[in-house]
Amino acid sequence: MIAKRYKAAKLLLAVDCIIIGYDEDDGLKVLITKRGFEPHKGSLSLMGGFVQEDESVEDAAARILHDLTGLEGVYMEQMHVFSKPDRDSEERTVVVAFFALIDIKKYQNQMSTGYQSKWFPINNYPELIFDHGEMVEMAKERVQYRAAQHPLLLELLPGKFTIPQVMRLYEVLYNVKFDLGNFSRKIISTGLIIKLNERDKANSKKGAYYYKVDEKKYQEGFRRFLNFVNKPQFKTKN
Repeated sequence: MIAKRYKAAKLLLAVDCIIIGYDEDDGLKVLITKRGFEPHKGSLSLMGGFVQEDESVEDAAARILHDLTGLEGVYMEQMHVFSKPDRDSEERTVVVAFFALIDIKKYQNQMSTGYQSKWFPINNYPELIFDHGEMVEMAKERVQYRAAQHPLLLELLPGKFTIPQVMRLYEVLYNVKFDLGNFSRKIISTGLIIKLNERDKANSKKGAYYYKVDEKKYQEGFRRFLNFVNKPQFKTKN
C-alpha cells in the first residue's frame, strides 16, 4: 500500500502577549510597544515574537515576557489562536495570544527600555497593527470572566494591600459599585488573605488594615474562590 503524501501549507507560528497592569490612580492599563522589524517597523503593537524550533508556545511566551520585564513566574494564561489567512500582510502567520497580569509599580523599574514600551489605559489605547486591537478587547473580556471565578486580580496588587484597594480594582474592572461591608466579608471568608498588624494611615484617620495573600492557600484554593459578581458571558471570535 502506497502511503499518501499530504501537502501542508507553509506558515509561521508566533505568540503575542497582552500585558495588563493596574494603577490605582489611572486604572487598568495595557502595555504597548514599538515594532522593531518589518513589516510596519516602528508601528505600535503588542509584545510578541516567533516560536523557536526548540520551544513550546508557552515557553516562547514566557521568554518574551522575561525579555521585557526581567521576571519569571508572572501570571500568564493562554487565551486564543488568531489564524485568519490575511491577518499578516507579508506572510501567513498564526498567533497564539496570552494575557499576563502584573503589578505596574513592582515591575516598572525592571522594564527593558530597548522595546520603547509604554502603558496606556486599557479603554483608551492607540490604533495597533494587524488584529492586535481585537486581542486587547478579547483579553479584557477574558479577565472579566476569569476574575469572576477565582482571585487572579490579586496578581495586580502590591505585596500588602487594603480591602478597599481590592474593592476598587474590582469596581474598575466591572464598572460597578460594591458595598464595602459586604465585599469585606466575602473576601475575608475565602481564607486567601492574611490580616497584618499594620494600617494604611494615608487614606483615612482610622486607617484600614493591610492584608497579604496566603500563598499556599492561594494556590490550593484557586478554584474555590467565591464570586463577587455575576459571571459575564464570554464571547470568542472565530
